[in-house]
Amino acid sequence: MTRTFNSESYGKLLAEYQPKIITTDAENEEAIALALTLEHRPNRTPEEEMLLQLLVTLIEQFEETHYPILQGTPNSMLVHLMDARDITTEALAEVIGSLEIASQIVNGDSPSETLRERTISKTQAEALANYFNVDISLFS
Repeated sequence: MTRTFNSESYGKLLAEYQPKIITTDAENEEAIALALTLEHRPNRTPEEEMLLQLLVTLIEQFEETHYPILQGTPNSMLVHLMDARDITTEALAEVIGSLEIASQIVNGDSPSETLRERTISKTQAEALANYFNVDISLFS
């Protein structure tokens, strides 16, 4: 049996919990606690599901603003993946095709003084994405 959304019931939930834009860490913690309670509630009603989605959206918005995840460079992402999987530069050379280029990428060396670090070519990025089973955008 499919339950239908009840606007009156949802209105009562909104009046009870009064979700709003989160502006402090304390409010964020309260919203997370409520979201976890709703998430683990068996047989959530459609209205509770809607409130949960609203809370998650508000939490994500607060955390994206207050705790942004800094994007690394393609080279730093590669080094992170290598460290996480205990992969050597020599093993990486088999993927890229050259130990010299692999070393330049990993060590941030560039044959050109104008470049701060060796860039990863599109072909290398594709090979690395396939090797690490990740999205190519990490390396471009």
